[in-house]
Amino acid sequence: MTRQIIFDPMLPLWLIAALAGVALAVCVLAAVRGLPGWWLRALAVGTVALALLDPSLQTEDREPLSDILLIAVDESASQGLSDRRDQTEAALADLLEEAAGDGLDTRVTRVADGDGDEGTLMMAALGELLAEVPRDRVAGAVIISDGQVHDAAQLPELPAPLHLLRTGRDGDWDRRLIVSNAPSFAILDEEFTITLRIEDQGDVPADAGTEADIVLAIDGGQPRAYRMPVGEDIQLPVTLPHGGLNVIEFSVPEADGELTDRNNAAVIQINGVRDRLRVLLVSGEPHPGQRTWRNLLKADSAVDLVHFTILRPPGKQDGVPVTELSLIAFPTRELFSEKIDEFDLIIFDRYQRRGILPSVYLDNVRSYVEQGGALLVAAGPDFASADSIFRSPLAPILPAAPTAIVLNEGFLPTVSETGQKHPVTEGLPTGFGLDGAPWGRWFRQVQVEALPDAETVMTGVNDEPLLILDRVKAGRVALLGSDHVWLWDRGFEGGGPQAELLRRLAHWLMQEPELEEEALTAAALGQEITVTRRTLGDAPGVVTVTAPDGTESQLELTMQAPGRFVGRIVGAEQGLYRMTEGERTAVIGLGPAAPREFIETSATDTILAPAIDARQGGAIALQDGSPNLRSVREGRRAAGRGWIGWTPRNAYLTADVRILSLVPAWLFLLLAAGLATWAWLREGRS
Repeated sequence: MTRQIIFDPMLPLWLIAALAGVALAVCVLAAVRGLPGWWLRALAVGTVALALLDPSLQTEDREPLSDILLIAVDESASQGLSDRRDQTEAALADLLEEAAGDGLDTRVTRVADGDGDEGTLMMAALGELLAEVPRDRVAGAVIISDGQVHDAAQLPELPAPLHLLRTGRDGDWDRRLIVSNAPSFAILDEEFTITLRIEDQGDVPADAGTEADIVLAIDGGQPRAYRMPVGEDIQLPVTLPHGGLNVIEFSVPEADGELTDRNNAAVIQINGVRDRLRVLLVSGEPHPGQRTWRNLLKADSAVDLVHFTILRPPGKQDGVPVTELSLIAFPTRELFSEKIDEFDLIIFDRYQRRGILPSVYLDNVRSYVEQGGALLVAAGPDFASADSIFRSPLAPILPAAPTAIVLNEGFLPTVSETGQKHPVTEGLPTGFGLDGAPWGRWFRQVQVEALPDAETVMTGVNDEPLLILDRVKAGRVALLGSDHVWLWDRGFEGGGPQAELLRRLAHWLMQEPELEEEALTAAALGQEITVTRRTLGDAPGVVTVTAPDGTESQLELTMQAPGRFVGRIVGAEQGLYRMTEGERTAVIGLGPAAPREFIETSATDTILAPAIDARQGGAIALQDGSPNLRSVREGRRAAGRGWIGWTPRNAYLTADVRILSLVPAWLFLLLAAGLATWAWLREGRS
């Protein structure tokens, strides 16, 4: 029970003060003039002023409230290192027991990894906890963490001491890999550099060494190892093997005694682009389809096209001098001998042997393909003739042999069963043709016999092979058994997807990875990973998914389309995920390869030190045992060796309030009147 005098003014305070001031001024004037009752008049004025203030006695019945201790427990990924979680739970149990013994209420919040890659947002969690309780009851706040807090500067307005119970142990150290500079794209066959750094942190042992191995693998391929110094930026030269997306994985072997290997790897994705796509187009004679090839190739500004057409075969005698057939001499020797390896794709369009290109040049083309080059043969009636290109040094690498029969009848190009699975022809756009037909018709096809190992992806008249693909050692070859693709380009009977078909065909020939028939790929959207397996065979096996922490899980794939099998998995944590199916491997990263939680892994007091000092708190290492709780007066340092303090808040709940007027108003009035009368009488006798 507490008592206090309160005032409930009958008039505004400023008005009471003004009236009292005027009255007192009159009293002062009376005193100056020597009137004997001036002091009585002053007492009367004071009585009236006091009456206007209406003093009362307030009596409160109070119920004391317990003080509250806020506890924020770090459950982020870095707390899973070493025995930090065990330290945390033991400290929490001891702290709750100590708080209960001191009569403290406790409020506990557990802080996991922040959304995305925000790290440990301890202060945000502490602010939310503070908003849920009355501030006048908060006697202290305790953070149980390794000290790696990523919003330490956002300390809320705590009205009490702040303490850190730090997990971790002396002697903890870690090694991490940092990719400080890497391009987003690079030109094929041109060397570029990636800046790497191997960094040791914490209490590094003397035998950790000053050098470490770094392993590089592209698209999960054969790894290559390099020796690098620790603590220095190194420029590592890299050359991309193919166009499109290249996934480059770097890793450092786990060292003895380091806290984790989660930050020992990094994955970067670099798009490989060709500086200029160089294409050599050889037309055997002028024909309507020649413009189709030229227009498609010239439409791409990234294509350097070298095109020549044989206008007059040597056997044609029309009297035109050879020197007048062209403005400049065509550099056949330079193209087919000296610089043939500089071309990304060679196209023979209705070419036949007429003695223009010596056999040695065609033999160079064969060698070019076997060493990784790309060759497309667009065949017309010439392919079935005695001068067919098949009867040249190119015969061993062609995917089909002509039967000398030319089929001159209308037909609709059709995607074969294999073609429905093959990335070149899978899902080609339809709806071009008339009367519900997917595409317009062609009217000429060369009958060929495909080799057993070749893949027929499109058929024509009577299911005869129309588009045949094959691999020749390191290179690739395609044979189109018709010269009527130009009908689609001209929109005959609605046309067809000639641009898309020839684009895919060219990219497959140039071994772009997105058009591989047998491939395992992975893509991420948020935390969901989509795994895609392309195959020309039967259903693939189960995919093994290895998470960043090393745990493995099995992923069943379901058929999405012919030759395409898809599975999805939600990644529970950020980092590198490796997918394996048979001999095929795919790597993808959710967020950074080393999340923010693993950039700095050594336990520390430094980050939270300013916040702790500002709140008169302390930092205690849990390896020395859990601290005791003590009550500390407000304003004093609330931490010491083996103990942390809390400040009593003396909060209470008012159960009952009673107000009693000290003097009735009529008594004040009577007293003031009596004093005024007494002053008048006294002054009247003088």
